[in-house]
Amino acid sequence: MPVSRPTMPFPEQALSPRDFAFLSRLVYERSRICLGPEHRPLVASRLARHLRSLGCAGFSDYCAILDAPTGTDEIEFLIDTITTNHTHFFRERAHFELLAGHLLPTLGPRAATAGRPLRIWSAAAASGEEPYSLAIVMAEFARRHPLPAWRVFASDISRRMVERCRLGIYEAGKVALPTADLLPRYFRRGFGPREGYYRVRPEIRRAVTVEAVNLFQDPYPVPEALDVVFCRNVMIYFDAPSRAQLVGRLFEQLAPGGYLVIGHTESLLDLRHPFSQLSPSVYTRPL
Repeated sequence: MPVSRPTMPFPEQALSPRDFAFLSRLVYERSRICLGPEHRPLVASRLARHLRSLGCAGFSDYCAILDAPTGTDEIEFLIDTITTNHTHFFRERAHFELLAGHLLPTLGPRAATAGRPLRIWSAAAASGEEPYSLAIVMAEFARRHPLPAWRVFASDISRRMVERCRLGIYEAGKVALPTADLLPRYFRRGFGPREGYYRVRPEIRRAVTVEAVNLFQDPYPVPEALDVVFCRNVMIYFDAPSRAQLVGRLFEQLAPGGYLVIGHTESLLDLRHPFSQLSPSVYTRPL
């Protein structure tokens, strides 16, 4: 009769500096996310249950799994697990107000003159609240003003988040929108097993293309000559060289006159970059 391995906790102390250094280096190489010593308790706690499910005696066993030729899927799981995906609808609302009130009136006619769709990329979409907020802004603008065909591209490094984004299903208490009329217009209320949830309406989901994307992969599976890129609250996890590389790539991804929107707590002040600044968190590629 096989003897089952006893369930044991994996406290921070069980994650040795050597194993943490290996995990940190692996995460950085694959995602550019920087994990400093202060993140050791976070990594240990987030991985503990998974290590027990794998039957690992400790973090050294887990590092061996990651280091094996068959460890690719496990590396993806590691990055997914340590990534923070906090978001909500219309987060940092001023950016959406700027899009509707200032950017779209300029970008819409420009795209129409060029004979192409208007395209926005939510580059760190998490579970989808940001790209669907963008799509709602676009749809609302199009109800009142001429607007060419448009599309929102959504991406995240986490495949788990990508699947949630594609589903577009959210707890009712988390669907907080600027005005009450937007809820029935853009969401369907769940019934039966979906009671207490709302799902983004199909016509809005169809307007959002969702892909798993590492912001440092080459090439990006999104079009060039984008009109707006929302890349918010993700660069805070990167070091300066990585941020500089990413900002340069986003510049090339934008059409002349396009806009880069970053988080209110982020800044490009410490980087050399080719953008012109419109406001503390909004930049434009010069025409």
